Amino acid sequence: MSFGSNLAYTDNRQEGREDVHYRARAFGPDAKQLNFVIVNISAHGLMARCDDPFETGDRIRVVLPHAGTVVAEVRWALGGRIGCQFERAIDLASYYELISTMVKAK
Repeated sequence: MSFGSNLAYTDNRQEGREDVHYRARAFGPDAKQLNFVIVNISAHGLMARCDDPFETGDRIRVVLPHAGTVVAEVRWALGGRIGCQFERAIDLASYYELISTMVKAK
């Protein structure tokens, strides 16, 4: 029995993400502070849990250790989770420091 061909969504990401559990400061399109927990992250984007509703294309700001404030576009939102792509990738040196900090906080 094969289920792969019946999937409605295929994850075409070219890089993996690191699983984390990190409470970050984040601000919505209206500059309101969000209740925001990052679930996984890469140098190009993240997935987070957030109680606020979002639409695809919304832009948010997220304050990340070692990377500073990054702008991210909401690519999808479903059931209190959002997937975001960063406007600019985080440079690798900052990304490795960021991961180190987030994993220690886990």
